[in-house]
Amino acid sequence: MTDEKENPTPELDAAEATAAQAAEHEVATTVAATAAHDDEPSLEDFKPTMPGNINPEVLQNIVVNLSIEVGRAQIKIKDLMRLTQGSVVELDRIAGEPLDLLVNNSIVAQGEIVLVNDRYGVRLTRVVPSSERLKLI
Repeated sequence: MTDEKENPTPELDAAEATAAQAAEHEVATTVAATAAHDDEPSLEDFKPTMPGNINPEVLQNIVVNLSIEVGRAQIKIKDLMRLTQGSVVELDRIAGEPLDLLVNNSIVAQGEIVLVNDRYGVRLTRVVPSSERLKLI
């Protein structure tokens, strides 16, 4: 038996060490660029890979307005000017009718009001089929 310890990895000479550091830097730079790429889409992201195709990652980061509509009413301006605290505005919906869930002012679903941890929410009872939604655009 010898007192020498086995070294499973041979020591690198200076040229190999420099090459290894350069490779690590390149990987770190690529990871950083990818992370920055996830935050903000670049012009390259919008270029279709094939005509008619859009990068789905770009679409998933687009912000849309989601709103819930309880009902609607049309009133004259003179009646609007008379509204005060405690006034009641009658809507065009019957009590118990489903609410409309709109995305960018297009109906995509209907549902009912629920309470979730002291906040309002909507339980979807009907989702408009995508073929029907495309007709509304």
